[in-house]
Amino acid sequence: MLVSNLDHLNLSVRNFEETVHWYNKIFAFNLVEQGIQDGMPWGVIRCNDAMLCIYEAQDLFLPSKLEMKKKGLHYLAHFGLRITNKESWENIITTEGLPLLYDGVIQWPHSLAWYITDPTGWEIEVVYWENDTISF
Repeated sequence: MLVSNLDHLNLSVRNFEETVHWYNKIFAFNLVEQGIQDGMPWGVIRCNDAMLCIYEAQDLFLPSKLEMKKKGLHYLAHFGLRITNKESWENIITTEGLPLLYDGVIQWPHSLAWYITDPTGWEIEVVYWENDTISF
């Protein structure tokens, strides 16, 4: 049996409502499932085949990947979201005033990448593949 896609990523977030709103405004994710677990809200947000499961955990601290590395701990450097319309994405960056990490857009051999953070601080690589084709 082969894996066809990554199904979802499960993240703790500082503020559930703020996070749902931000992912909707920036990436058009919609809340498709929600509930309460251990007294805190959780939900699944979805945009096309991309899904994130988010759990509110207000009191948790998200150390940077550099702090984790210094302590000899594994870390999540970032997760990637693929886009298909570069001009639309650049408009969102400008309209929403999104701060870009690493001095702006990065040209990889076959793609462009913008690095941003969500309201909790999770780093996201926004990827645009040339000709909408994954190639190496």
